[in-house]
Amino acid sequence: MTEQERDLGRRWFELVWNQGRREAIAELLTPEAVIHDGGTDTVGPEGFYPFFDRLNHAFSTFHVNVEDSMADGDKVCVRWSCTAKHTGDGLGMPPTGVTIHITGISILRVAGGKLIEGWQNWDMLGMMQQIQGVQTASTYIGAHSQ
Repeated sequence: MTEQERDLGRRWFELVWNQGRREAIAELLTPEAVIHDGGTDTVGPEGFYPFFDRLNHAFSTFHVNVEDSMADGDKVCVRWSCTAKHTGDGLGMPPTGVTIHITGISILRVAGGKLIEGWQNWDMLGMMQQIQGVQTASTYIGAHSQ
């Protein structure tokens, strides 16, 4: 694994989430990359864009901090935390103005400097509780699977 591949997790969070660069999704994901997020799989940039768009329409001042990153073989594991302000209706509920703090772990399989598979595990329930929208968590999950 090259240094570029090892650093893919940090670049993903910096470019896609911290800088909000939608075009970076296509730069860093192969067209056939599969992202596993709970019971939902998305394929390639086209499959990931709706998730990215929903979160960007729901939160401003989105910042992800990479807490730890390690590599083994063709996989990179990233432990991260996120702070974001709920200012939009991208989750199907009115904005609350609440600043949330969540954590997660992402395991990424990489090849040729691009993400080819990823497994996400993050505190979606904690996010919904913080924005006082627990009753709509199933709506959010359903929207993510479409």
